[in-house]
Amino acid sequence: MATLDIISPLPGVFYRRPSPESDVFVNEGDQVENTTVIGLIEVMKQFSDLTADAQGTLIRFCVDDSEPVEPGQVVAIIEIQE
Repeated sequence: MATLDIISPLPGVFYRRPSPESDVFVNEGDQVENTTVIGLIEVMKQFSDLTADAQGTLIRFCVDDSEPVEPGQVVAIIEIQE
């Protein structure tokens, strides 16, 4: 089983949903594509999409919703479809 770590490109706060009232972008076990948004990283009120960057199954989030992240920190793990 090949996996891919999705890492935070910048420091900030990780959010799994686009707004507090919205559903999460994806859940563990969901199929994802290269362009699938799995969450947002907020830095000083600027929001950046964090995408899967691979086709496969999101197997685990390593960061909770609204948790601070650092550059290079693993946010989620994807099992890559071969």
